Amino acid sequence: MKPRVLKSGTPQFKRFFEAIIARRGGDDDATRVDAAVADIIADVRKRGDTALIDYTLGFDRVKLTPKTIRVSASELRDALAHLPKADRRALELAARRIAAFHKKTIEKPFSYTDSLGMRLGQLVRPLDRVGIYVPGGMGAYPSSVLMNAIPARVAGVREIVMVSPPSAESDRPEVMAAAAIAGVDEFYRVGGAHAVAALAYGTSSIAAVDKIVGPGNAYVQAAKRMVYGVVDIDKMAGPSEVLVIADDSAHPTWVAADLIAQAEHGSGDESALLLTDAPKLADAVSDAIVEALADLPRARAVEAVLEKRGALVVVRDLEEAFELVNLIGPEHLELEIRNPARWLPKVKAAGAVFLGPMSPAPLGDYLAGPNHVLPTGGSARFASPLGAYDFLKRTSIIEASPNALRKLGPTVARLARMEGFEGHARAIEARSKAPTRRR
Repeated sequence: MKPRVLKSGTPQFKRFFEAIIARRGGDDDATRVDAAVADIIADVRKRGDTALIDYTLGFDRVKLTPKTIRVSASELRDALAHLPKADRRALELAARRIAAFHKKTIEKPFSYTDSLGMRLGQLVRPLDRVGIYVPGGMGAYPSSVLMNAIPARVAGVREIVMVSPPSAESDRPEVMAAAAIAGVDEFYRVGGAHAVAALAYGTSSIAAVDKIVGPGNAYVQAAKRMVYGVVDIDKMAGPSEVLVIADDSAHPTWVAADLIAQAEHGSGDESALLLTDAPKLADAVSDAIVEALADLPRARAVEAVLEKRGALVVVRDLEEAFELVNLIGPEHLELEIRNPARWLPKVKAAGAVFLGPMSPAPLGDYLAGPNHVLPTGGSARFASPLGAYDFLKRTSIIEASPNALRKLGPTVARLARMEGFEGHARAIEARSKAPTRRR
């Protein structure tokens, strides 16, 4: 198939653009998914490990027992020991780079005394126990293990608990090795909505966590949304997205490769867009995609994405391209243009920005350092990449001096009475009436 080439401002482009924006509304099957997930969560809360075993057999065709739900520490060590040396070196390099970046994202506590003598500040402490979800599906994703677990470890989380759906063929040694490298404390062979329910409410085998992070399918995301409040979650992660802005200096084969890279994940709901002010480049990229798909293993999956949410769009100029970017809020944004740093201030909504032709999105997917768990579905307008900061909690500190309370107390009492809370006002005024502190 040949990718569509559209021109901004035309009726065809407007229809396509509206469909891209409409993805924020969620899946048409959301009601059905939510109903199924609600039943699964209730069942796990009622039957615990028995429900996990039943669902794993039904969904993953793997028969577990209470003893085999958990991957043992020795199994993780063995997987790492038997991993090909080149694979191990690759994972360890990625782990070092991810850790180095996320150490720079740690928030620090602070404290100061204001002019009235009131001490104010904030404590910053790591969460105690977190759950990370690593997808299974079409393949093994050791990179997702590193991207979710390492920031938690950097933040100082005491216990990192990992769940991932098992394969009917065998355990995924790459995933197990990555868990060992990342310092995962507990690893369970369960996935899907039932794994999320187990992390949130606990079972005999899996103790409840404080927060759940990581991508997953529609059922996993629905489960995360439903358990929010019982536990914290990171974000609602949707299908992968890439948007490339390119001018006539871009290499069409490279642009084509980058669009294909994010379209090959396999859900069919990914999106891959090119915005260019060079019509000849759009045509050349279209030809390059056709050529690249001729021998790509996942060509059919890519073609399905390009048919549904793929386009090569010719815009009036780069200014219009950046206006469209900020409306779309893509997960990955590549700037394959002259002097990309000059245009960076124009970007107001993107999960990650890749500057220049030597910075393709897969570099960030694996080992550049920043996290590949990024806001999707337009949520880059208000959300951020996963970071060590997501595994920290903050506590405010207030210590007032007698002088501060004397100066500020009357205003506090007035504000309290303005809102109808007499008890609040009296709690302040009672202190001003006390003659001395009791010894």
